[in-house]
Amino acid sequence: MKYAVITFGCRVNQADSLAIEAELASAGGEATSSEHAEIVVVNTCSVTASADQGARQTIRRIARTNPNAKIVATGCYATRCADDVASLPGVVAVIPNDRKLTLGTPGTLGVLPDGPCGRPLAPGLMGRTAWTLRVQTGCEEKCSYCIIPTTRGASRSRRFEDIQAEVARVVAAGYKEIAVTGVHLGSYGRDLTPPSSLGALLETLCSERAEHDVLWRISSLEPMDFPFAMLDLPRIAPHFHLPLQHASNRILSLMRRPYTLASYRALVDTIRDRLPHAAVGSDIIAGFPGETDDDFAQLVGYLEASPLTHIHVFPYSDRPGTVASSLPDKVHGSVIKARAQRLREISRALAESFRAAQHGSVRLALTIEDGSVAITDNYFRVPAPAGHARNEWVEVSL
Repeated sequence: MKYAVITFGCRVNQADSLAIEAELASAGGEATSSEHAEIVVVNTCSVTASADQGARQTIRRIARTNPNAKIVATGCYATRCADDVASLPGVVAVIPNDRKLTLGTPGTLGVLPDGPCGRPLAPGLMGRTAWTLRVQTGCEEKCSYCIIPTTRGASRSRRFEDIQAEVARVVAAGYKEIAVTGVHLGSYGRDLTPPSSLGALLETLCSERAEHDVLWRISSLEPMDFPFAMLDLPRIAPHFHLPLQHASNRILSLMRRPYTLASYRALVDTIRDRLPHAAVGSDIIAGFPGETDDDFAQLVGYLEASPLTHIHVFPYSDRPGTVASSLPDKVHGSVIKARAQRLREISRALAESFRAAQHGSVRLALTIEDGSVAITDNYFRVPAPAGHARNEWVEVSL
């Protein structure tokens, strides 16, 4: 069977897609492009209206260019709007998030061939050199703009023994970088018996794999969950993503974010003071309902002077069923667009400043693609020294 897996959205979706593709490949499936696949799995996102639109457009394109393809839709948009997705051309099944990982089970898609096993797990699956390890899913926070708790459900942590087994499998397969992710990653372990924590998990993983050349990259963490002891652990990548969303405390309150700008500022300042070479990124929403010129000025003022190294900008869009969608004082679309553009300009300036500050430093990097490119531990994409294949550690000068 020829298959393709197309992924939208967050690292959790990337982790899920990696797991699906690893199972399909090991069962004898042959990866190909969506234009030539018999089965196409589309793992959707629903964090914004544009994410929904992107999934619809992709499904229609697949059906148009490959009318014989059987399209299986899963992910957050497929979970939230199953009937709408099922009505799209070429879609033969809509699988909700809680059943997503069954897609890789031999026979689930109905057309896997009998016969010998296929490709073993190895770096390069889905074109990715690093492995993405999902340790948790679901979220119980009440952010007023977010639809994801309704598509992912309550927070659920994986048993540590299951995580250990997956890590052992991917390290044995040759993976040298593992990105640890979750929908609400910082809540890891709170629902286990006995309770645990993300900090305890990372400490154990780092100590157990100390003899291996494994770099642990930590995915997006809510600011109130950051485990400071992580900064002292070996082989933790100096690269963190801490969503701020806004720098006006009034807007943060409307967003139902459980921190203030002061606490966020202290967190980022502490990280950059202790690790001046660390990349620290953030998410920002432009044009949240009620955002005034003064609120936006507070946001710009903080970002321009902050030690953040890059930001992801999300123009606000209503998500039906969220509290924010019913808030008054919506910001006009043209204003949202202009504000988002200003924030992107700030992000470019922050990134340029960080790169200039790191000029001349020597960093550990992992080669990707054909070995001619590498990603440093603090997340710069740079040319690799000549003569290396994919998935090799090298030292590079920035």
